Amino acid sequence: MNSDSAFNDYLVRSISRDGSVRALACVTTELTGDACRRHGTLPTSSAALGRALTGGALMGALLKTGQRVALRFEGNGPLGKILAEADANGAVRGTVGNPAVNLVREDGKLDVGRAVGNAGLLTVTKDLGLKEPYNGTVILYTSEIAEDLAYYLTESEQIPSAVGLGVYVEPDGTVGVAGGFLIQSLPPHNDELVDRLMARIGQMPPVSELLRQGTTPEGLLEYLFADIPYDTLEKRALAFVCSCSRERIERVLLSLGRDELASLRDEQGGAEVTCELCREMYRFNGEDLERLHAHLGMS
Repeated sequence: MNSDSAFNDYLVRSISRDGSVRALACVTTELTGDACRRHGTLPTSSAALGRALTGGALMGALLKTGQRVALRFEGNGPLGKILAEADANGAVRGTVGNPAVNLVREDGKLDVGRAVGNAGLLTVTKDLGLKEPYNGTVILYTSEIAEDLAYYLTESEQIPSAVGLGVYVEPDGTVGVAGGFLIQSLPPHNDELVDRLMARIGQMPPVSELLRQGTTPEGLLEYLFADIPYDTLEKRALAFVCSCSRERIERVLLSLGRDELASLRDEQGGAEVTCELCREMYRFNGEDLERLHAHLGMS
């Protein structure tokens, strides 16, 4: 589907000069705001969805052209599932099971961990263009999204990783800023360099705070690498883009079969189908359903 974002969101990919550490950083404010408007989310749901979308964008940037990744968080909290999908070209989409969640901690911060729940699973599915998609599942580590992704990458993919995600929701409920970073140690591992980076991350202000101060993805990388030499490999645009279309929905309707199509045509006079991931609604009147019914009769 069309995206409302003006491609002000973007991601930067870098690598240390010795090749032992790669890092990605991005700003996702507009695509997160777009998603939250589409799904009508309250602040805590907005923060959780924004973190998942940002994580998806970062992991999508690790793929090759034509490949896709899906992140599915399923906890026992009121949010239900959170789903984020991204491809290697910067298209991101997603949804949250319960958009009407607004849990706040005593310190006034949005309580994403409690909203997700203290038990559950993160499933990562990668469509790499092979016969079967790759699936990896880990238990939710903290339910704060960033730590869960780092835990998955470290445990399931055996790549030591650190992830930082931030979403700031304004008092009026709109998304003020969103973005994050992903940093990974590559073989042969440079333990001294990793220790320096981990110490740096430990001293780092929250990502949302840095973004609110005007820090760019390039600035996040500069902060992380500090005095470590590195090179920027690429910069790519990000946007909320859904792959749904009227043609795809027609194929879904055709899969129902002639009897079901006839029932929709005769008893309801039409059909309305809403995409779960972008909330776009597709309407089919009686004539549309008759055409699809006739198409099945010819096939």
